[in-house]
Amino acid sequence: MTATIERGAATAPVNAPKGASPAPTSKKPSRFLSSSNGKKVVMAVTGAVMVSFLVLHMLGNLKIFLGKDSFNEYADALRTLLEPIAPYRTVLTILEIGLVVSVVLHMWAAISLSRKAAKARPVKYVAKKSQANGYATHIMRFGGLTILLFVIWHLLDLTFGVVNPKGFDSAPADRMVAGFDPSRWWVTLIYLVAVVMVGLHLRHGIWSAFQTLGWANRNRYRGLRLTAALVSAVLVVGFLAPPLAITFGVVK
Repeated sequence: MTATIERGAATAPVNAPKGASPAPTSKKPSRFLSSSNGKKVVMAVTGAVMVSFLVLHMLGNLKIFLGKDSFNEYADALRTLLEPIAPYRTVLTILEIGLVVSVVLHMWAAISLSRKAAKARPVKYVAKKSQANGYATHIMRFGGLTILLFVIWHLLDLTFGVVNPKGFDSAPADRMVAGFDPSRWWVTLIYLVAVVMVGLHLRHGIWSAFQTLGWANRNRYRGLRLTAALVSAVLVVGFLAPPLAITFGVVK
């Protein structure tokens, strides 16, 4: 014998109380820049801008080996880009502003990611981190601060001439030669340490950018590692060549 059970009020739809707001169907998506992936992309893009600047700056500095006139012509060309369409130094000023914005955004993204990681892991791991991870963390954290302080000194010395023996009114080549004169060996030493820190920072930063962009798979791992190290090494050697040549009397 079978029994038939009829559906009654127990399965009837329940109406929400009057005045109650409907339950949200989905959470509001967070903005891209506020996410970890967004900040990593910001770091990668701004890092690429800064690497491009470093490459061009290095090539310009190497012109000192072609003579003072060649270096001064390069410095003057930067200030007269697109003249007479654009007023004197307009394009260079725009590029400098873009570089400063890139630096600020890069630092903002790095600090935000660091704070977010600290909040997500309020209790330190019992196991010690690997030496490689600890090394990279110290390089990116303290290296960035060292580079920032060095850039300020570098601008005061060779751009504005405030701490340069020749002063602001001198030719760019004369400021460079005077800035790294053998009697100012300590300036060359500071420059050497700072440039090496830039290289270490770059090597880790370029590799991190490859990872962020999703390029660091098994097939490309070694090649991208080598690329990051090679780009950093070339920039370090290129930036150190002029000051060391001046300090040791090769360029006078």
